[in-house]
Amino acid sequence: MKTKLLEYLACPVCGGDILLVHESLREGEEVIDGELSCRKCGREFKVIRGVPRFAAFDAIEQEKIETAVNFGWQWTHFTQEDDKYADQFLGWLQPVRPDFFEGKVVLEGGCGKGRHTRLACEWGAKEVIGIDLSDAVESAFEATRGLPNAHIVQADLFRLPLKKAFDYAFSVGVLHHTPEPEKAFLSLCSKVKKGGHASAWVYGAENNKWIVKMVNPVRTGFTSRISQPFLYHLSKLPTLGVFAATKLIYRPLNRIAPNAAARLFYNEYLNHLGSFGWREQHNIVFDHLVAPTAFYISREEFEQWWIDAGAEDVEITWHNRNSWCGFGKL
Repeated sequence: MKTKLLEYLACPVCGGDILLVHESLREGEEVIDGELSCRKCGREFKVIRGVPRFAAFDAIEQEKIETAVNFGWQWTHFTQEDDKYADQFLGWLQPVRPDFFEGKVVLEGGCGKGRHTRLACEWGAKEVIGIDLSDAVESAFEATRGLPNAHIVQADLFRLPLKKAFDYAFSVGVLHHTPEPEKAFLSLCSKVKKGGHASAWVYGAENNKWIVKMVNPVRTGFTSRISQPFLYHLSKLPTLGVFAATKLIYRPLNRIAPNAAARLFYNEYLNHLGSFGWREQHNIVFDHLVAPTAFYISREEFEQWWIDAGAEDVEITWHNRNSWCGFGKL
């Protein structure tokens, strides 16, 4: 934890300023182990392995804990990098471009292994604070600790330990895995200053009925309940089918006969998926099978989120014909 993070932290219970009251290990700019305290109510929080820990798991709903455990395992094992991450990220944030980050204080709701945190930092953000409830913060901290403008915090998205001090907040692929997606979205937006902006990417209800009917029962009844190491190996079987289809059918056909390819099942998404190699495709299949909770959001419902947040100039984009990207001014 870099000490300049304190400027943005607030007690998740009373909103008081957070102070660093003790540090037992420091490496350069990073406090690796230490203690934090709320100036107002006196509550104490730990800094462990470089990450401030505000998640009180004894007070968090079981559904959130299960999701955090499953995704935490994922992001501490699928730690690979891919040169396509930047384009993928921008696809989810559209119409945002890299220069939009320049000089902004940015909040990421659900940072996973920190790949988007790092990109936002590299694109010129003044500070980027990545929040995650899971053990993914361990990977995210290691991935970003060398960046002077990156900060990782373990916290509940519904009880953010932050001030209303952000120019821009975004959440990619996280909100639909929370028990109350709109509530999580509004919590994220509540930390953005007036005149700032927010982005969100969520699974769409449209064109995904086959997942709801065929995949969800398997996920909720079996794959999200088994051990993550077992699912890691089991998920290689469906990955093999997806990998073969995307590499042998979807990618080639979209190159040589795009009109014919357009008639293929789930073409836009599977053609996009085919741009990735085995490791990333395995990660994506695993991701779809590991989550205890997943909601599919209709455009109408997604639009209502932005209305409830009081957003202006909202742009909602249909992405790969299976998900929604939203961007607006708060």
